[in-house]
Amino acid sequence: MKIFATLGRRLTAADPGVSEPEPTVERSGLPHRFEAVGEALTSGSDVIDVCSVAGQELARDGASVEETLAGLRATWRGVTGGDPSYDVVTALLTAWSETTLGYLNQLSCEDPLTGLSSQAHLRSRLSELYRLGGAGTDSGIGGYALVVFEMPSGDPSDEPGDHFTRAMRVARSGELARTAFARDETVARLGMHRVGILTRRDDHLGRRVRVLRTLLDGAEPYGLVRVWIEGLPTTDAVAGMLLDELARG
Repeated sequence: MKIFATLGRRLTAADPGVSEPEPTVERSGLPHRFEAVGEALTSGSDVIDVCSVAGQELARDGASVEETLAGLRATWRGVTGGDPSYDVVTALLTAWSETTLGYLNQLSCEDPLTGLSSQAHLRSRLSELYRLGGAGTDSGIGGYALVVFEMPSGDPSDEPGDHFTRAMRVARSGELARTAFARDETVARLGMHRVGILTRRDDHLGRRVRVLRTLLDGAEPYGLVRVWIEGLPTTDAVAGMLLDELARG
């Protein structure tokens, strides 16, 4: 079964007299997205990274896990006559699943690993505020601010591939954020190491940010947590770009 299959899928030919090439098989004889894997096998290059890239691309295309595994097996048998190794299958499926999960997280109101709001939910809340009024009004975006904090990267257990450990650190910090911002604020995960808090810009904001910084530094043994207030742009489109930039940082 295809998943989010509208992403990246090819359109069928408009002219019924012109046949469209089968989307899963290329002229090289290898399944779609596995051409680079076949080249790596033929040249004797390391195929692990190439398989990871193929897994990401197939997930973005909307390929199911069955299609992904079938393409890998067909490629291996076509080039080597045998079956792929466990490490190769693991690399392919890990990349596929992480890319798929990332897409699904964008559709959800809650980040499944941390329990915090998702970036998509924060984006939706911002859009609602922009629709309420102009940037200079208390009823609109001018009456709000985005408080952001970033976890330090000195935790020796925070390996590049250890998403669970990283998520647990962010989840604990998010709970502390809800202690300092205990009203109707939206506390959302932004990327791998950051959390954003959409809150009202009032006379108590500075004091609440200081309380948050104290709580985070007291609970974080691997360095100081960076905390700052982001001014919100005057347009919804630029606000979306700001969130994307914060999530990549």
